[in-house]
Amino acid sequence: MPAISAWRAALAAFTLAAGAASAGPAWPEKPLTLVVPYPPGGPTDIVARVVAQGLGDALGQTVIVDNRSGAGGNIGADMVAKSAPDGYTLLMATTAHAINMSLFRNLGYDTQRSFAPVSLLTKGPLVIVTRPDLPAHSVSELIALAKKRAGELTFASSGNGQSTHLSAELFNAMAGTRMVHVPYRGSAPALTDVMGGQADVMFDTMLSSMPYVKAGKLQALAVTGKQRSPAAPDLPTVAESGLRNYEATAWNGLLAPAGTPPAVVQQLNAALRQVLTRPDVQQKFAAQGFAADWTTPDDARRFVADEVRKWAEVVRASGATVN
Repeated sequence: MPAISAWRAALAAFTLAAGAASAGPAWPEKPLTLVVPYPPGGPTDIVARVVAQGLGDALGQTVIVDNRSGAGGNIGADMVAKSAPDGYTLLMATTAHAINMSLFRNLGYDTQRSFAPVSLLTKGPLVIVTRPDLPAHSVSELIALAKKRAGELTFASSGNGQSTHLSAELFNAMAGTRMVHVPYRGSAPALTDVMGGQADVMFDTMLSSMPYVKAGKLQALAVTGKQRSPAAPDLPTVAESGLRNYEATAWNGLLAPAGTPPAVVQQLNAALRQVLTRPDVQQKFAAQGFAADWTTPDDARRFVADEVRKWAEVVRASGATVN
């Protein structure tokens, strides 16, 4: 009997040890890195820092923001795609990462296959702004002017393939206009030239543009979302201004490398739900023209796939391409 009892005790100890080994250490056991593929200070970076702080609080670990800008968001995305799939390196993805799939001929990653979507973070419209003296004070007047001066009006963007570029190309395609694209390296120099009259129009984030609108340095015509923005409720949407069914949304999402364990993705998703439902976080985003938009990983995956398809059509129609 003593021998049997000893054998049972040994078996129980072995079973507990095996279970502990298979479970592995609790995640996360070290700081996380959130890669922002744009420079500090821009709209994506601002959202990322709010999310990083909240995510760190929810997970009990520091979340470090690492700005890896360049190549239209591709440098940072490629870095995360090639990182270890352990949940410790994450990507702050944007609309551009859906656009880049069809815009760039040679990408080192695939937005749909190289990542495990965790959740959307924010969605929000852009705003159409013009130089103050442009003789068009509504979307319908802008369309009429652009048709009258076909190939003469210019629209600035924060770079080839950015939402600020393709949103205007979508407008061109749906309105039958031919405004000419002038790409810049970021919103700031683009807006400077619109305010100075070197460019006529820009489809930009509300965070960047609205302070200049309020200061009288830019004229705002409409927002590009389905609904009016709480950040500028007096501005109509493009659709209600006469261009039916037009919609262009700027979004941010959190992606992990493909192969990240589903349990880790779910833990990140649950933590994000805590963050994005906090009233203080929602207020910070609303002030920038964004809405917090938590989703399940599956819903995020479907959303990204829909965005890739939508913008591929716009890229083909515009003829835009980047080597």
